[in-house]
Amino acid sequence: MGAEGVKGRKIEASFSGDVITSDGGSILLGVADVIPGLTQKAARRFSDSRRKASCAHSIEAMLRQRVYALALGYEDLHDHDALLHDPALQTAVGRDVDMASASCLVPL
Repeated sequence: MGAEGVKGRKIEASFSGDVITSDGGSILLGVADVIPGLTQKAARRFSDSRRKASCAHSIEAMLRQRVYALALGYEDLHDHDALLHDPALQTAVGRDVDMASASCLVPL
């Protein structure tokens, strides 16, 4: 099974591969969230006083990352230090590079 991912990233369900994940459900979470725009609406409620030029992660992306990880059973913020490299979660969040580390998510 194949699908389009973020910035042309190919999503393929397979039992072998180089970069893999055990959390394929994160893709479904992303679709279920983006269609009604739930985290997008919630992210607008946060004030962001950070200097934009110094920020690698938007409030919306960090909120998505945290909410999706919680839905996948990753309750501890320290889990994000390993999850930030997960290609399925990156795709669900809408990134094609590493996501926010645990220390970046603390203010949320």
